[in-house]
Amino acid sequence: MTDLARSFSIRSSGAAVVQTAFMQLNPRYGGDPLLVLDGDPSAICAPTVRQRRRFAAVAATFSTEDWLAPSRCAGWSNRDVIVHLDGTNRFWGASISAGVRGEPTCFLSTFDPVATPAAMVGGDRAPAEEVLARFSASVEELASLLESLSAADWTKTAEAPGGHISVSAVAHHALWDSWVHERDVLVPLGRSTTHDAVEIAACLRYAAGLSPALGLTQNDQRTGALPVRVTNPDVEFTVEVSDAVRVVIGCADAVECVSGDAVELLEAFSVRVPFPDGSIPSDLVWLTSGLVKQFDG
Repeated sequence: MTDLARSFSIRSSGAAVVQTAFMQLNPRYGGDPLLVLDGDPSAICAPTVRQRRRFAAVAATFSTEDWLAPSRCAGWSNRDVIVHLDGTNRFWGASISAGVRGEPTCFLSTFDPVATPAAMVGGDRAPAEEVLARFSASVEELASLLESLSAADWTKTAEAPGGHISVSAVAHHALWDSWVHERDVLVPLGRSTTHDAVEIAACLRYAAGLSPALGLTQNDQRTGALPVRVTNPDVEFTVEVSDAVRVVIGCADAVECVSGDAVELLEAFSVRVPFPDGSIPSDLVWLTSGLVKQFDG
């Protein structure tokens, strides 16, 4: 396995449970993308860059105690989370750069999203000052790459945990992963978190689509649709599942929808909190279980 593959994980944006069993991904490479998001592909650039720069700026204010404090990720300190995000920044940069060249990578075909990141984080002994410097540098490298992309580049194919998807969808995963980890660090510290409507909407759409997409990679062949209508901010979309997953804007008024507060549901889709009682129609619960099954087996 390459160093880039070893540096990447959605582990702590999936299950907040320490695992020891081998949980290999099963990405879908080539052919039609596993996950497709409606909307302007390039619109994800600004929120992805904004969120990362914000988090790097906040990390620069951390005290020694803040760096060592436990995060919401089981067994990981805040320092560990930022070590992990530095690695993911570099993976996203490599994946997107290769995709733009027309050479999408296949790094994750033998990747364990639970054990490998924990080993990478556990093996890093750099002081907090060095971790911050590396993280800030990788944030800027990724930001520069994203800001350099043309409109056509955003529709090219690159690699994410589910396999080959558009560069835009890869950036959605990158934003979602970092947004959740920002809260993993700041919430236990009692620090305020930024409520950015664009970031929340993009992360929610991606997280809701990712779970059934991962289910497809684990041979769940059920089909269906998950309508979502949330508030604060107001967001409406439908996750359509067949042989691939498509997230389309809007949902029919006559159908029963996943509903509630956008951030609370985003935290639930990201397996940080349970879904609120009654927020998901019982016949649609299976559409929300793919992410946790990837980690819990």
